Amino acid sequence: MKNSISIDGHSLTIDDVVLVADKYSNVSIDDNALVKVEHSSEIVKKIVQENHPVYGINTGFGKLADVVIGRDELSKLQQNLILSHSSGVGESFTEREVRAAILVRVNSLAKGNSGIRKETLEKLVEILNKKIYPYVPLYGSVGASGDLAPLAHIALLLLGKGRVFKDDKIVEFEEVAPLYEFKSLSEFAPKEGLALINGTSFEAGVSSLLVSEAEYLLDIAIKSFALSFEALRGLTAPFDDRIHVARNSDSQKIISEKFLRIIKNSKLVNTSYRVQDAYTLRCMPQVYGAVFENINYIKSFLEKEINSSTDNPLIFEDGSIISGGNFHAQPLSFLMDLYSIVLTSMSSMIERRINRLLNPVLSGLKPFLANNPGVESGMMILQYTAASLVSENKTLSHPASVDSIPVSADQEDFVSMGMNAVLKARKVLDNVRKVLAIELIIGAQALEMVLQEIEDYDSVGIGTKEIFTKVRSIVPFANKDRIFSYDIELVERALKAHLF
Repeated sequence: MKNSISIDGHSLTIDDVVLVADKYSNVSIDDNALVKVEHSSEIVKKIVQENHPVYGINTGFGKLADVVIGRDELSKLQQNLILSHSSGVGESFTEREVRAAILVRVNSLAKGNSGIRKETLEKLVEILNKKIYPYVPLYGSVGASGDLAPLAHIALLLLGKGRVFKDDKIVEFEEVAPLYEFKSLSEFAPKEGLALINGTSFEAGVSSLLVSEAEYLLDIAIKSFALSFEALRGLTAPFDDRIHVARNSDSQKIISEKFLRIIKNSKLVNTSYRVQDAYTLRCMPQVYGAVFENINYIKSFLEKEINSSTDNPLIFEDGSIISGGNFHAQPLSFLMDLYSIVLTSMSSMIERRINRLLNPVLSGLKPFLANNPGVESGMMILQYTAASLVSENKTLSHPASVDSIPVSADQEDFVSMGMNAVLKARKVLDNVRKVLAIELIIGAQALEMVLQEIEDYDSVGIGTKEIFTKVRSIVPFANKDRIFSYDIELVERALKAHLF
């Protein structure tokens, strides 16, 4: 694990974002990047001295872009921008999400296209390294001029304002800043307030964490599938390489190979009377392969986004200042809508497999995997819970990216709703984790019933035994009815902690 991350504006990875968000890796800024930052800051100073109007430097913002601001009010302009744009509502993003967003913003500003001063950028880094956790409300961004409201709530800290979490309480930052030995800036230089908030960094930071977690849960989903597959004595023919080659699908091949390694040496597979398995068993490589491929696509796009300049206007080395639209989050809006659709499809397949395990006509096992069916309901209602979660995911998969509500007196007349796509995606992920926890529990229960019947606990695949043992270290076999929500919570907690 990296103990420190050096930011240069060009080489940040999803793994780096996760390390800083979760492991508090130390952050520094590359010397060459600081040179570019200082150069762009000097260009801004020159613009101010020449006193000709340039958007964001000595004009108003949005619909007020035609209002020219006098030199004596330029600093006030930037401060007022941060104060007025701190208008978010709702509960806060998590600490890891806020840290991810700050890191991505630092990296974007380190490219040297934003006109921010070196000392201002270093203050953002200080927030990360001193583990200061700003309170950033969930709602307020429409993904238009970037994530204005969320990023403004972070930028407040540079002025010694805003709220933070301290000892699990929400407090005014000015009350606790001395505890962190954090000295706020006396003022913002021209362009700095806008540079701090004008961009997609919050969406990109949170999305980076989401895609990393999706990679992990897909890996667990393959292992969980193995429990169900062996309990149902599935047929392995659909995992033959020749099928995947015939479809020109490397993704199907990769998923199948991972799965076959898990069930290696299994004595249970291929022992059923069936000629063909149902789609939830037979088509797993096609569905999970598509999930794998799309997650990789989203990841590769995000790694470009977290290394991009999404500010406006952009400042270039030759002194050119160009106003454009890199702050527009439509690409992220599309991406995270796709993310929700992909994970929802996977969770829907898992729920159908859960139903198959609980239905005695389909599984050949006791109804609802109860030891004493009738007197006991067994795991009947776990499928209800999974169905509820999957149904919600289907609702959440309605695309945010097709919506737009004009803002700023129609200056920003087509917005992305990218943050809504991100917020939906994080809820979809949370639901998928719960559904996956339920399959792990039910798959282990079904498999153990089979193993009890044949009196041979060594008949499962090498990897299947490993995942089965892990589930059993968290929840025991259900030999009678109990409060199963406790089981789901325990397994879900283990998944959150990446203990599988």
